[in-house]
Amino acid sequence: MDYSLKNLPVHERIRLVEDLWDSIASDQNSISLSSAQKAELDKRLDAYELAKHPGRPADEVISEIRKKL
Repeated sequence: MDYSLKNLPVHERIRLVEDLWDSIASDQNSISLSSAQKAELDKRLDAYELAKHPGRPADEVISEIRKKL
């Protein structure tokens, strides 16, 4: 039998992705970062705290992306 995820309806594939993501999130303590990754995250956090820039609202960013499509 030829089984492919593409044969599943979209809503079922989305549910699989959600379940997979939830399983990863529940195991996040078992994911370790390298020293370089930790240093990069610290650098980005320091830059954020120095700039005090709150970012942009998601709807603004999504609207900008859609205009580019």
